[in-house]
Amino acid sequence: MPRLTTLAKLFAADYWIVLDDVQFVRRDYQHRARLATLDGVGRARWLTIPTHRPSGRPTLIRDALIADAPAARRRAASILRQQYRASPHWLALDRALQPVWDAFGTGRIATVATASTRAMLELLGWQGQILTSSTLPARTGRSERLADLAAATGARAYLCGTGGMTYLDHAPFTEQGVTVVPFLSPTTGMWASGRQVSALRALASRGPNAVGARFRALAFAHDALGCAA
Repeated sequence: MPRLTTLAKLFAADYWIVLDDVQFVRRDYQHRARLATLDGVGRARWLTIPTHRPSGRPTLIRDALIADAPAARRRAASILRQQYRASPHWLALDRALQPVWDAFGTGRIATVATASTRAMLELLGWQGQILTSSTLPARTGRSERLADLAAATGARAYLCGTGGMTYLDHAPFTEQGVTVVPFLSPTTGMWASGRQVSALRALASRGPNAVGARFRALAFAHDALGCAA
């Protein structure tokens, strides 16, 4: 259930490349999300999917398993209902999330995480493509990997969040003819907590149409045609 700024960045791109062949990291956003209250006033709560690493710390994201998937599915669905069922947009949101609950049947956290993000993007009318890094040729260096993945899609630009801009080496992108485009989002209104909490709160409080309009305006501002993220 990605954060608002992350979802907006993916929406602005033509390709979303899921990094499924990198190390799974506990206490990160790979298997959990912060859910703000519907009115944004109460304390946010964590939705965490218990995850088992078959190979210990080196376990890749694609290999990480959900601990007791049926129970995790029931708990996740219950938490979302408790948090957002009072929303006038709950029925549309609930319908869109049905593929997420089905994804728990695979027992893999990467499948559930991808399904949740895909469901939210499709609810907003995204027309892009989803690829996985394990199916594309790329070097192992952090910046080299991202540059190679972007180039493999034929993208002219790579959308980079504020966190990535602090470490990204532009040279590998220049070698591939790919421009690094910083993705900047507003910091007021619905965006105020967009880097901390899931986009579910904005979707539930404002509705898919209103959020989609904001996303399209932001994508246009970044001139994001031909971008990968």
